[in-house]
Amino acid sequence: MAAPVGVGIIGAGNISDQYLKSLTSFPDVTVIAIGDLLVDRAREQAAKYGVPKAGGVDVVLGDPEIEIVVNLTIPAVHVEVSEAIIAAGKHVWTEKPIGVDRASSLGLLEKADAASLRVGVAPDTVLGPGVQTAKRAIARGDIGRPLFAQTSFQWQGPEIFHPNPAFLYAVGGGPLLDMGPYYVSALVHVFGPVAAVAALGLKGSESRAVQVGPLAGDEFPVEVPSTVSLLMAFEQGGQAQSLYSTDSPLLRHGVVEITGTEGTLVIPDPNTFGGAITITRPLSEAVVPPAPIVQQVDEVAQEGVLAGRGLGLLDMARSIRAGRPHVATGRFGYHVLDTLLSIEESVEARAFVEVESTVDEVGSLPAEFDPFAATL
Repeated sequence: MAAPVGVGIIGAGNISDQYLKSLTSFPDVTVIAIGDLLVDRAREQAAKYGVPKAGGVDVVLGDPEIEIVVNLTIPAVHVEVSEAIIAAGKHVWTEKPIGVDRASSLGLLEKADAASLRVGVAPDTVLGPGVQTAKRAIARGDIGRPLFAQTSFQWQGPEIFHPNPAFLYAVGGGPLLDMGPYYVSALVHVFGPVAAVAALGLKGSESRAVQVGPLAGDEFPVEVPSTVSLLMAFEQGGQAQSLYSTDSPLLRHGVVEITGTEGTLVIPDPNTFGGAITITRPLSEAVVPPAPIVQQVDEVAQEGVLAGRGLGLLDMARSIRAGRPHVATGRFGYHVLDTLLSIEESVEARAFVEVESTVDEVGSLPAEFDPFAATL
């Protein structure tokens, strides 16, 4: 088919703006319809971005011109909505995580396979020029053999900006399930699949309050740990330590440092698509106090065209037309979920937990991948 791939969106909430800004600017896809349980919200987004159709979910599922549906619903219903998309004969691109439990998430993948349909899973930030350039640098041997990583995400929580943040502290949420997919996905791109995890967790408080919007002042329960301290071991060797917290007044996020035998690589925030990339080199000669320690820090030129959310869907759309695998597969998304659930289990058990799933070698986007080129 020599034509753009038709796309529909289910869920017209906050994240839909980021998708719509990108998807309406990519020539190889065309957004045909937006559906939401709140029909007026879907219509508002459609009018804002020039999307021709809007209404309830059936407007998307029943449209024969739509080949891929973007699932932007809350995590608790990701699998339910994705299964409805598969049943309608359409490919799925779902926001992270793929689901909130292993059984239903695997069931979704099995149904997609049986129907010869694809599942793609966010985050696709790791497909942006930032992480992909860093990944190519590691593959070239720029830091030697990767040994370990350190990542950190900490702040006081999304209730300071989100008008309805309760779901972010419910089962399937918390800083681990909400932000963990960005960091774990980046680490799996670099180190390969996760073999085992060990973690501690806590709740800074048993309830929180909405701080903005019409629900300001309303309290909601904290159902999952709001701070998680984590160790990870990878199948191919290598280790990582991570912190995920919404209990910290100190804002520190986007920290991803990968140390190899010949340098430490600083990767851009995996919740963004690009940024500065540096390598700090070992000292070339001994330092005798009180002489200062002066480290060599090399910049790595970012390669690729910067875009936004929807990049993974675009790769999937082009891959469908070409008959090749896409990068952000459902199996990759499942391994990330399995890892995150294993971390939760480790918190409960206060012990190492083996990660049962694995994933094949993770693909990459070529440096010349241009989201704004018309290729179909």
